[in-house]
Amino acid sequence: MDQMDKRASKDILKHTEDAQDKLKEDIWNDLDKELFPEKSRKDKHLKKKSKFVPITIAAAAAVILLFSTQTNTGIALIKQIKDIFVSEKQITQSIEGMDEETEVVLQEGKDSEYVIYIDEERYKLIQGETSDIITTKEPLEEKYPEVSMEIKQITDKSPDEIVSTLEKELEAEYTNVTDTERVTEPIEGFKLHGISGSEWDSPVTNVYIVDNKNGGSFVIIEKYFLEAAEGHGARFYAMLQEFEIVE
Repeated sequence: MDQMDKRASKDILKHTEDAQDKLKEDIWNDLDKELFPEKSRKDKHLKKKSKFVPITIAAAAAVILLFSTQTNTGIALIKQIKDIFVSEKQITQSIEGMDEETEVVLQEGKDSEYVIYIDEERYKLIQGETSDIITTKEPLEEKYPEVSMEIKQITDKSPDEIVSTLEKELEAEYTNVTDTERVTEPIEGFKLHGISGSEWDSPVTNVYIVDNKNGGSFVIIEKYFLEAAEGHGARFYAMLQEFEIVE
């Protein structure tokens, strides 16, 4: 009976290890397909598609190592890597009180120092010399105030160093500016908020100041109008939840 138990245990262990090896290979192949869809399996020369290649190799190795331990950390890391590198995905966002499933597409920011997912059916990202602008895909009629989200990086000043300057700029432009607060959603950093008036077309702004992890800051300036708070405002919020700094 003991001999049968040992044999059964050995068989179970072997099948488990085989399954793990297959799973590891599947994970690696899935990452490879998502990052390099244009690459043929027969091609021995790796074609560079993304500036994330060195990170990807290290990350994939970490995934395989952690997955072998069957820990929650390993599973969470797999999800994080796939979330960051997948070229497009579906998110759920709340628009005017209703959950909406939306397809979003990965975009690289200026100098590839951040990535963000954008609803390309409604918005486009325009890269400029000093900042990037996310705005409506189709121009709005002249009666509507500006709708945009500007993302710029200040490389030599931390969030604490620039928050007071931005507060003064907001106070000079908007009639009602609320107290600056620290937030963790939709992104971690300082949040400034301003509005002028209470009409449907009253201009609204949200300014987020985010640590760039390298001694500087990202400044994100949203602009829309009061009636669009649950539309464009909510969509900007969802996009910022997908903002990732690339170190």
